[in-house]
Amino acid sequence: MRILYGVQATGNGHITRARTMAKQLQSSKLQVDYLFSGRDPKNLFNMEVFGNYRCFRGLTFITSKGKLRYFDTWLNNDLLQFVRDVYLLDLSQYDLVLTDFEPITAWAAKIRKKSSIAIGHQYALLHNVPTAGNNLLTRFILKIFAPADLCLGVHWHHFDNAILPPLIEPPEYKISIEPKKILVYLPFDDIEEVVRWLAKFPDYTFHIYCEYKQAKTLGHLLLHPYSRENFQRDLASCSGVISNAGFGLSSEALQYGKKILVKPLQGQMEQLSNAQALLQLNLGEVIHAYDEEKLKLWLEKPNAEPVEYPNVADAIVNWLENGRSQGPSQLAKDLWKKVGYHKTCPN
Repeated sequence: MRILYGVQATGNGHITRARTMAKQLQSSKLQVDYLFSGRDPKNLFNMEVFGNYRCFRGLTFITSKGKLRYFDTWLNNDLLQFVRDVYLLDLSQYDLVLTDFEPITAWAAKIRKKSSIAIGHQYALLHNVPTAGNNLLTRFILKIFAPADLCLGVHWHHFDNAILPPLIEPPEYKISIEPKKILVYLPFDDIEEVVRWLAKFPDYTFHIYCEYKQAKTLGHLLLHPYSRENFQRDLASCSGVISNAGFGLSSEALQYGKKILVKPLQGQMEQLSNAQALLQLNLGEVIHAYDEEKLKLWLEKPNAEPVEYPNVADAIVNWLENGRSQGPSQLAKDLWKKVGYHKTCPN
C-alpha cells in the first residue's frame, strides 16, 4: 500500500506527531510520502525522518503577542493558490491519504474520492469533549478545514468516545527532577514580555526555547534556539513546563511527570479547549496573562506522577497493515486499557 501523509506544519505539535508515526511506518511494509504545508520550509528543523518530503504554502494563522489575528490571517492566506494546489495534486499513485489537519491532501482526497483517514488532536474536538471559545464558526471551520472519510482523534481522556490516547514517542531520556529548573516554550508570545515576567523569579532557572539563532544567557534565564534533541533533554530533567496550550507538548510533559502551566493562545479554540480539559482532568494549571502571583503558587507545587501511554503509533500502523478490520471504537478501547493514569485523573 502506498500512502500520502499530509501534515499541518503551522505548529510543531503536528510535526512531532508525524515524526512519531514516521518512525513506526519505516519498519512497516507501507510506502509513505510526506507533504507539509503552513510554514516556510526554511523554518522546518529535524526533518530527516521524512525523507524527500514536499512543502506547499497551504493555510495557516497569524499571531501577535499571544493572540490570534483573524484579519491578518485572512490577508496572509492565498486561497487561490490553495485551490490550485488541491486540484493539481496528483493522487493517482496512492492507495490512501493520511492527514494530520493538513488541508491540501485532505481536500484533494475528498474531491477525487480517494480513501482518507485523519489522525490528530483536532478531530477529538468533534466529539463531546471539554471545549472553550467554541461557536458555530469555529465548529464549522473544524469540520471543513481538513476533512476525511474516517477521523481518529487523540486526547488525554476518552470522554466515553472513540478517541485514542496521545500519539507521542516513549520518553527519550531518563526521567529526573531538577527542582528549580523550568522549561518554557511560548512561541506565540512576545519573547521580551516573557523575559520581563520570568526575570522576577531569580530563585529558578528558566530554559526558554525561542526563535533565537544562538543561545543567550540573561542571569537565571537561558534562551535556546529550537532543537528537538536539546528540548527533550531539558524536558526530561526539568520540574515543570510553561507553554502555550498545544496538545503535543502537554502530552509529553504528562508522560514525563512534569507539572504544567499553560497560557492558551487567545482566540484559538483548540488551545482554549485544551486548557479547559487540563483543568477539568486536574492535569495542569491555566493563566491568560503574565500573572506573577499564579506563577509563584505554581512554582511551589509538587510534581505529578508520570502518565504511562501505550505506543499508539505502532497500534495505528498495525491497524493499517491489517486492513483496518478492527473498528475505531475497539481500537480506542484496547489502547485505553494500557494507559497508566495520573492519580487525579478519572479513568
